[in-house]
Amino acid sequence: QVQLVDSGGGLVQAGGSLRLSCAASERTFSSYAMGWFRQAPGKEREYVASISWNGDSTLYASSVKGRFTISRDNAKNTMYLQMNSLKPEDTAVYYCAAVRGSVFIISPDRYDYWGQGTQVTVSS
Repeated sequence: QVQLVDSGGGLVQAGGSLRLSCAASERTFSSYAMGWFRQAPGKEREYVASISWNGDSTLYASSVKGRFTISRDNAKNTMYLQMNSLKPEDTAVYYCAAVRGSVFIISPDRYDYWGQGTQVTVSS
C-alpha cells in the first residue's frame, strides 16, 4: 500500500507562486501514474494535472494549463506541482493521488491512493 504525504500549501497573493510536494512511502512509486486534484468548499473534487510513471507524459486541466507544472523525481519518491500566476479561484485543498494506470485517467474515483491534502489560499 502506498502512503502519500502532501505538503507545501499556504497563503499567497494573487499572481504569486507555490510549489506543492507529494512524498510517497513506497519504492514502487515509479509504478504509478500520479495526479493532483483540488476541492474548494462546497464543490466536488476536481482534476488538476497528472503525470505518467516515468514523467514522459503530462496532462492538465484547461483551467491551469500554462500556469501549473507537474513533475516527479522517482529517485526521491516525490511528485511536485509548481503553481505560478495563482488566482483566487485556485483556492482549495489540494490532494495528490496515485493510480496503477494511464496518465490520462482524470476521474478521482479511479485513483487508488490519496494524500491527506494541503490547503492553498490565494488572496486578491
